[in-house]
Parts: sequence; C-alpha cells; structure tokens
Amino acid sequence: MPRAKGERRLEILKALAQMLEAPRWERITTAALAAKLDVSEAALYRHFASKAQMYEGLIEFIETSVFTLSNRITEDEPDGARQCEKLIEMLLAFAEKNPGMVRVMTGDALVGEHERLQARMNQFFERFESTLKQALRGASDADAAAKAGALIRYSIGCLHQYAKSGFAKKPGENFSSQRKFLLA
Repeated sequence: MPRAKGERRLEILKALAQMLEAPRWERITTAALAAKLDVSEAALYRHFASKAQMYEGLIEFIETSVFTLSNRITEDEPDGARQCEKLIEMLLAFAEKNPGMVRVMTGDALVGEHERLQARMNQFFERFESTLKQALRGASDADAAAKAGALIRYSIGCLHQYAKSGFAKKPGENFSSQRKFLLA
C-alpha cells in the first residue's frame, strides 16, 4: 500500500534532521538525502519543490514546538521571573533533544541556502526574545529589554557551543548554576 503524501514528507524531514545530527557535519545534498532514504532525487522533489522547502519544514517544526511550549509556560506560570527561567530551560532542553535542529537554529545548515531561511530563524529568536521581555515586564523588571537580550544571546551561545562540540557539551548543563548571574 502506498504511503500518504504527508507521511513521506515527514519521513524526508526526519531523515534530513538525522543527517544534521552527525557530529562531523558536512553540507547535505539532495543526492545524499535520497540515498539515505533509498529513493531517487526526483522522489524528493515530488514532495518538496526545493531543498529550501525541506529546511522550511524543519523551521516550522522548531517554531511550532518551541512556541507551543512557550505558550503553555506563560499560561501556567504566573510569576514572570519564573516564566523566564522556564522558557530558557525549555529552549535549551529542546535543543538537547533535537541536535539536528540546532544546526538549523544556529544557521550552520542554512549556509549556502536561500537567505530567507536565515531571516526566518532570526525572526524566531526575535520572537523568543520578545516572549522573554514580556515575561520580565510581567515581573516588573525595569531592565526587561536588556535582560531579555542577554538571555537570548546566552541561549544562542549555548546552542553554538553544543553544535561546535559535536553535540558533546549539552546546552543546559550549567544553566542551573549560571541562572543566578543571568536572572539577578
């Protein structure tokens, strides 16, 4: 029985994400992706018009996952400072569980791809920073904008370190001891 179109698209995105998890990462070609799935490149293009569309699918997964969890945190946690802490913990935990997505989030996988992909990831981090800022304002933090900026830069740095270490240096491993400096 043939697979549904949505199932095949998901299978392609999962394979792409798995390829991005390789510690010794190299730029992924559609030929390599097709070989991993044991299909032709033409089969990939029946589901995605371009490789950029495949990366857009991964970005959509990142956005949906992170902002669904963000909304849950902001709804469930009344304290703005605690919201902020939980938001950072969640972002770092998401990265740790999805190392292939980290390569997309940091832009490593997007080098040489369409510039709109990097612009979309930049928007993701701007939106997340706004979520942090809103949480800090809810905590009546006079330095909400500056603190949110520092927290997002800290988080991005953790993601880069995770990717550059071949996924050995976990992004959230020191947050519990560093949070007192970041959220003071």
